[in-house]
Amino acid sequence: MAVRRFVRGHVEWPRLEAVCREVAARYDQSTVRVNFLDGNNWLSTPCVVDDRWFVKIISPQNALVHALFTAGRNLGMFSSGTEGFFERLNSPLEMAEHELAATRRIREIGVNAPEPIEAFGHGDLGVVVLEYLPAFRTLAELSPAETAAIAPDLVASLARMHAAGFGHGDLQAENVLVADSELYFIDATSVREDATVDARSYDLACALAVLEPTLGGRAAVDVANERYTVEELLAAREFVDFVGVRPDHDFDAAVLRAEIEKRAA
Repeated sequence: MAVRRFVRGHVEWPRLEAVCREVAARYDQSTVRVNFLDGNNWLSTPCVVDDRWFVKIISPQNALVHALFTAGRNLGMFSSGTEGFFERLNSPLEMAEHELAATRRIREIGVNAPEPIEAFGHGDLGVVVLEYLPAFRTLAELSPAETAAIAPDLVASLARMHAAGFGHGDLQAENVLVADSELYFIDATSVREDATVDARSYDLACALAVLEPTLGGRAAVDVANERYTVEELLAAREFVDFVGVRPDHDFDAAVLRAEIEKRAA
């Protein structure tokens, strides 16, 4: 908790209050109720306004941390023999605008995401406003039976994104929400348009890493193979070790690689 707070940085209360007042003014509200969230979010200060709007307040330190994360991910890609494809976002406002645009793109494709409202700057802060989903759980919070039931929808949604030329770039259990038995995708990161093939393989590796701890390697590969070819699974295998060193994934990389290889054989 202390490390996350240090990395995320501290936005002084008067500045947070000013952003909330700006949100209230933009939506013609004389007063609003604000609940600040203390989730696993390194790149913003998130809050819920009036149980209607999910607001992320992005500071210059958040933008710096994002740049460092991006450089680290790309370095990891280089070390595994693949050119890095994550794009750096240079300012809090650019981060907010990207999240808004990515959320709109996901919905245009026909995949569920919270309704994007707007992105704006407030001083040196970036602010993105999305629909708040009041009764959701993350994929990590589902029971094994629930995960097994919804896994085909996860893979189908990912395949739909990929068919439309879109790469999520940060697929993890915390970025997949479940509300009323429907999946919603959040927090897509920026990937280079000329690297979509590698980005899709990376996404698939991440999806397998999300499913393996609950379903097991064989069942995870079975579900993925319903939408992806063996060749695509083999391409995803090349990213399994890199995904395995990320702190936000906890799975058995050796088992997953072995199951993909068995399927190819």
